[in-house]
Amino acid sequence: MMKPVRVGGVTIGAGQAVLIAGPCVIEGRKETLVVARELKKICAAARFALVFKASYDKANRTSIKSYRGPGLVRGLDVLRAVREEVGLPVLTDVHHPHEVEHVARVADCLQIPAFLCRQTDLIVRAAATGLPLNIKKGQFMAPGDMRHAVEKARAAGQGGVMLTERGTSFGYHALVVDFRSLPAMRALGVPVVFDATHSVQSPGGRGASSGGDRESVVPLARAAAAVGVDAIYVEAHPRPDEALSDGPNSLDLRGVRDLLRQVSRIVAVTRGLER
Repeated sequence: MMKPVRVGGVTIGAGQAVLIAGPCVIEGRKETLVVARELKKICAAARFALVFKASYDKANRTSIKSYRGPGLVRGLDVLRAVREEVGLPVLTDVHHPHEVEHVARVADCLQIPAFLCRQTDLIVRAAATGLPLNIKKGQFMAPGDMRHAVEKARAAGQGGVMLTERGTSFGYHALVVDFRSLPAMRALGVPVVFDATHSVQSPGGRGASSGGDRESVVPLARAAAAVGVDAIYVEAHPRPDEALSDGPNSLDLRGVRDLLRQVSRIVAVTRGLER
């Protein structure tokens, strides 16, 4: 039986339509707050609950020259403002166990990045905070094998855990989505999230940075909604072509609005079939 996860005031896995969205990485306080407020309006109009996501540090960038974010202190200050001034629950990644307690004072959900989904110390430390975890399935992981990550989280804390599909390595510089993974991970008794923007990423596809196929985001999100997921996850930026991280696979705000318009229709049908 699936155990819903509570992220701030949003319940994931109990039938509520949920979007997890925000810029890949925090670029500035003012712009982040603008994006958060716009996403809140878009989700309210589409009747989706919103969990805001942005990273204070992207420790897994392709190049040492790539922008990583404002860092722990300044980044958490921005996320705190999103939470307190905009009134949204906040999700952000943690890459290092020693940062977990600091992040837990601000975030409503801790995210374990795909590359780190087997890092026992990180998962255990994060789960021990009592916050829910969003563990992204590694590009190298079989869906069923994610049960070990779930067991680690449940052994260390009671905050709940959800799993995110973000594509599987398909040769070099390419990912493919096996939609069988969505029911397979749901069968582990956890809510499942579909990351529509990272799933179209081309890792290292631009040499010193990753590329992406933005045009495929909405079709994949529609497919995931038809299969059945508990939340859709997208990276959103006012000007994706100018974004400092993951621009090629990010949506602009109009694109997010269009995605929710299309997905909401499919979700309505899917719920009817599940009754």
